[in-house]
Amino acid sequence: MAQSVSVSVEAPIENQILSIDYDGTEVYQTPLTQSEYLTRNAARINFTKAAETTEGDKKADEEVSTVPQSSLAPFENILIKLRDAYTEVSVLHDVLAISKEKHYLVLDPVPQEPAETKQMALVYARKKALGTAASVLIAGAERLKRCDNGPDFQIELLRLRQNWRLKKVSDSIIGDLSFRTAGSKFFVPGNFEVVKNDDTTPSKSSGTPSPLQVIIPAELQGIAYIKVVTQKDQEDLCSASVNLLNENAEYPKAKETYWQKKLEFAQNVLFCKELFNQLAREAVQLQAAIPHVVIGNQIRATLLPGIQLIISLCHTTSYQVSENEVKKKHDGHDHVLEHSLHQLLREVHHKNIHHPLPHSGHAYGIAKKRLLAGPMAFDRHELWEMTKSQTLLEQIIAQAQHIFMRKRTQYVLDTLARDVKDPQIVSHWNALNSPTMSWVKIKINTQGYDTICRTSLVIHVKERSLKAICRDGRVMHLSYEPQELRDLILTQICHHQIAGLQSLAKCMAWQLLSNSTHLGIGAVEPLGNAHSCVIASPNADRTIAVQVRCDPQIVVKVYISHSPKDFYPSGLVQGKFWENLGGNFREVRFDKMEGKNFLNKMEFLMAACTKKNH
Repeated sequence: MAQSVSVSVEAPIENQILSIDYDGTEVYQTPLTQSEYLTRNAARINFTKAAETTEGDKKADEEVSTVPQSSLAPFENILIKLRDAYTEVSVLHDVLAISKEKHYLVLDPVPQEPAETKQMALVYARKKALGTAASVLIAGAERLKRCDNGPDFQIELLRLRQNWRLKKVSDSIIGDLSFRTAGSKFFVPGNFEVVKNDDTTPSKSSGTPSPLQVIIPAELQGIAYIKVVTQKDQEDLCSASVNLLNENAEYPKAKETYWQKKLEFAQNVLFCKELFNQLAREAVQLQAAIPHVVIGNQIRATLLPGIQLIISLCHTTSYQVSENEVKKKHDGHDHVLEHSLHQLLREVHHKNIHHPLPHSGHAYGIAKKRLLAGPMAFDRHELWEMTKSQTLLEQIIAQAQHIFMRKRTQYVLDTLARDVKDPQIVSHWNALNSPTMSWVKIKINTQGYDTICRTSLVIHVKERSLKAICRDGRVMHLSYEPQELRDLILTQICHHQIAGLQSLAKCMAWQLLSNSTHLGIGAVEPLGNAHSCVIASPNADRTIAVQVRCDPQIVVKVYISHSPKDFYPSGLVQGKFWENLGGNFREVRFDKMEGKNFLNKMEFLMAACTKKNH
């Protein structure tokens, strides 16, 4: 009996190499399954020389086939199919038996005829493949080395996400710059795109660039700010600029790729455009006595007769600012107005994101005072006052009017303090004021006589009017005309001089004969009224009359009279009662007298008159 040899039908451990990639990776041929392996082996067997069927078998088959179906037994058909299956299995068993016998069939792989290849060509091909794979590995190593030296893209993206709103749309990262928390109504979307910066080669000018790059729309590039100017007869009185950036902020360079500065400048442009759009919408909707005008990027509103407020949107697509523009920006710049505008904008932002409690149901956003309208029993008028609110443009106009009135009041007080040397005018402005009202305390005193007389008054500067509160409690309402304030100060100066003279006369034992703040004699005063005072010496032989007029400058006139001497030289008349009779008044050359101020001169004059009596 021949020795049996077992044939393995498993796939070989080592597979054939199909190709080698550029990075040196070898691609192997997929191993065959058992069915595929058996099919390949069976295809190598030539079944054309198999045993032929005998003539007897053929005749038997013909007889079986010719038997009618009706004459067959009930299970004869199944028996025929089982016999055919058994025949096929027997044939398969014979084939496997023959294949196991080494003498009859050998299933060893038939080696293919090797192709004729040139050894040098094969060497050059392998060398080229290895060189390509080496170049790919070196390029990857260099890229990893650059990533290790500079900031990572994911870390930089995390920093960007901490400060700005980002979302992923399909395969790109989109950011948002709009002011949705402040009730944004601007139709231009503030979107920007974040991409990976492939060029991370450090340069001498900008250093190591950021691994990410921010792409900003064209309409949000450049520098923008809103300029607010108060103008009178084509002359700028004061100006202010509104933006989100610091004045000392450095503008990003053209080749700079750092994302923080680009986004800050882009958000500033969007902020200025949105603010100007809101102001323009309110200017068209408001019904003012003198209609507001909106032309292009400019809004004109009338503050006072002859005074205009101009709000302009300045936007340039370049990051370069000329020296002339910087000089114009700082000439006449009002930092108080700029601070007021910024404070107003932040107040609007705070109201939009901080709603009063409760935050549920129909009561969302209702003010606390309105919620208490029922328990506090508010009437219709109080409820109507609650519904009133000023728009952003109205508040800006009110602040600009107040700024102008405050500057006009400062100019009038400074001019009077410069022109009027006697008495001294000192103004004390309160540092803590509201955006639409401030107050100043004015003190009028005479040097060296502060303890005798001091005149003070308080002026409340509002939007279009002034309110003066005097020391005696009188309240006077003045309009926006500067001449009314000037007349009031001059009248207070005259009143101070007369009140100081009365106090000084009491100290020197002189008697007050008459006092008038509205002198009815003499020429009509162009401004205010003349003040007068008449005093007499202790023994009533000297009389001094003082007249103070409110001309463009304070004019003081002093008259003196004395009783006649030796009116009756004989001794028949007893007593000297005729000495109390007053004589004619003669004007004193008051400007030629010695003394630092009005009260000092009057003190010398009264002292001289008193000395002559003794």
